[in-house]
Amino acid sequence: MQTSLFDFDLPDNLIALRPVSPRDAARMLVVAPGGALADKSVRDLPGLLQSGDCLVLNDTRVIPAALSGVRKRGDASAQIEANLIARLDACRWKALARPGKRLTPGDRIRFGHSNTSCLMGALDATVDSKGEGGEVILAFDLSGPDLDMAIASVGVMPLPPYIAARRAADSQDRETYQTVYATRDGAVAAPTAGLHFT
Repeated sequence: MQTSLFDFDLPDNLIALRPVSPRDAARMLVVAPGGALADKSVRDLPGLLQSGDCLVLNDTRVIPAALSGVRKRGDASAQIEANLIARLDACRWKALARPGKRLTPGDRIRFGHSNTSCLMGALDATVDSKGEGGEVILAFDLSGPDLDMAIASVGVMPLPPYIAARRAADSQDRETYQTVYATRDGAVAAPTAGLHFT
């Protein structure tokens, strides 16, 4: 199979930059046994479910896992973007960093406000190690619940790349990129299929 079979044209004006409101007004393509297609909306789903069907809900809350910071090395500095992808222990996270080429183990990054005269609103980390493709292990100066609170304070919601390329994350995203049944912190990306349930 060739990956080019999955290429298609998607005009920019057809890319929604915000979830639809109300959530269950989202369009849904229904494929019936035998291949018949029907255009429906998510609010039609209860009438399509049958006895014995299984509906799986991901109740994880999305954390503001996208961090912006500055790496300082002597007199040189570089803007760094990091998306947290997996917590490793109380103070270390695996992250995708851009530009990853500018980072080396031992580098210090200040996420959040870069005003060096005031540490409020800042979160410091050391690059513990570096992997292939921009992956880094970040060892934060805080750990446990203190680290969680700092990430919530300085981070922003990780938007899908096709949206992030067209607009910056904002405070509204903390609500709209959560499912209505999210209860447990920990997701680093929105469970987009679940965003349509009310």
